[in-house]
Amino acid sequence: MAKDLSNYRKSYEKEELLESNCPENPMELFQKWFINADESDTVEETNAMTVSTIGLDGFPKSRVVLLKKYTWEGFIFYTNYESEKGKAIANNNQLCISFFWPALEQQIIIKGQAEKLSENLSDGYFESRPDGSKLGAWASNQSSTVNSRKELEENLKLYENKFQNKEIPRPKHWGGYLVKPISMEFWQGRPNRLHDRIRFTLQEDFSWKLERLAP
Repeated sequence: MAKDLSNYRKSYEKEELLESNCPENPMELFQKWFINADESDTVEETNAMTVSTIGLDGFPKSRVVLLKKYTWEGFIFYTNYESEKGKAIANNNQLCISFFWPALEQQIIIKGQAEKLSENLSDGYFESRPDGSKLGAWASNQSSTVNSRKELEENLKLYENKFQNKEIPRPKHWGGYLVKPISMEFWQGRPNRLHDRIRFTLQEDFSWKLERLAP
């Protein structure tokens, strides 16, 4: 099986990204881009982001998760701490998250360090989830092998019965991470493959160094 994709091309011509339009703190630019994407009719799930980790087997692995909050400190998402992703972060908390909004010809690539959220913050978010999602966190031993779909559904039924007419607590193996960025690169598609790439790098005094990268 083979398919030649060499003629797949697109000309990027929608926007530009110039140093003169960049704030000192990249989180301000992130918020500007995120709000613009979120208000666009052409972008679905603006908060979908790719999280890349180095696994225990030494291989990088990327998967899409949902950003649940961003602050001046960084980016928050939630997962099973005992999943493949969680184990990778426990072993090496340096990771990369990225956003790609093709309709806007934009992507953001963020390198950072992940740390667990405090239990009370994870509790607070867990309480806001629908009951079905809460039960799913109990029923799924994320990343482990299962014999069948039926096994998952039986696990779910077990916890539905266990917590029937009761408050569903957060499993201790489930919670949030805060990714504190050390590098944020903003990519804006431009004609002739001369894309705009602006990188912010965190300095020792907590200021940000701005540089333009060749496309």
